[in-house]
Parts: sequence; C-alpha cells; structure tokens
Amino acid sequence: MPRCFWCTDDPLYQAYHDQEWGTPQRDPALLFEMLLLEGFQAGLSWITVLRKRERYRQVMHGFDPQQLAVISDERIEELMQDAGIIRNRLKLKAARRNAQAWLAVDNPADWLWSFVGGAPKINHFSARSEVPAVTDEARAMSKALQKAGFTFVGPTICYAFMQATGMVMDHTTDCDRYAALAR
Repeated sequence: MPRCFWCTDDPLYQAYHDQEWGTPQRDPALLFEMLLLEGFQAGLSWITVLRKRERYRQVMHGFDPQQLAVISDERIEELMQDAGIIRNRLKLKAARRNAQAWLAVDNPADWLWSFVGGAPKINHFSARSEVPAVTDEARAMSKALQKAGFTFVGPTICYAFMQATGMVMDHTTDCDRYAALAR
C-alpha cells in the first residue's frame, strides 16, 4: 500500500499511519492523549513515542486528566526511573500542568476543533516540500493553549497534533489514505 513519505517500514509506524494519523478525532480523551504525546515527542522521533505509548498509558492512568492533574512531585521522580517512558522531568511536569489546564477548559474538544472552523481542513499536497511544519491555525492554537496554561504546545507541536487528530488532513495525494479521508 502506498503511504505518506514519512512512514517507514516499521510495522508500528505503518499501523499508526494506516489506522490513526489524519483520521478526524473528536473524543476528548484521545485528543488529550495525543496532545500530551506530541509534547513528549518534542525533540525526538515520533516512532520513539509510539514505542513507549502503551507504557505511558499504564503510568499515566490511561491519560485521565483528573488523575494526572494531581500527580505528586514524588511520583514524577519515580517516573524518572522508568525506562519505558521518555524520562524528562520538564515533560512529565508539563503533563501534570496540561491536565490541570485541560480540566479548566469548557468543552476542550470543541475548543480545539474551533481552530480549524470545526471541520477537517483537507489539504491536497502531492510532495513532501508542500507539507508545512506550522500554519497560522497552529500558531493561533499554540497561543491560546499557552494563554490557558498549557506548556509544550508550540506551533510545530500544535500542527503535528492537528495532523495526527485529523483537524488537518495532510496525507499526500499518492497515499492510499488520502482517497479515504479527502472526501
């Protein structure tokens, strides 16, 4: 099956590409998970995060913002010893802070989707060079998230989040998923 340029031959990456990436997602729980995972990815490859995703789900209470919002500094220090996750204190503290901010937002799923007008933005990119790393919508989302108290949500992270959750559809035109999602 033809896939986007970034998808390697790793089976985990291919499954993520084929089943998840770019598919519109409105479930608040999954949106929260993806926002945190994109923050954990900062400075690293996405496959690194994918390989650690299940462990994150275990140690982060299934990405339940209610539980993450009250995680203690002691627990963060324990997590710093867990080789199954990305051991970065700032990112772990950001997960707690972002859970607190998430809980303070009224209807976070609708709010996040509002940055693309409530419906997926369908792009028709045919080449890698056409796919942006950031857009005005991602800059606006980043600014609003930061104003609401979120961290590790720069414009590039926000655009990757928008791509992953189908807010923007950036499967390239030569990818099999393009036809299914560009309707």
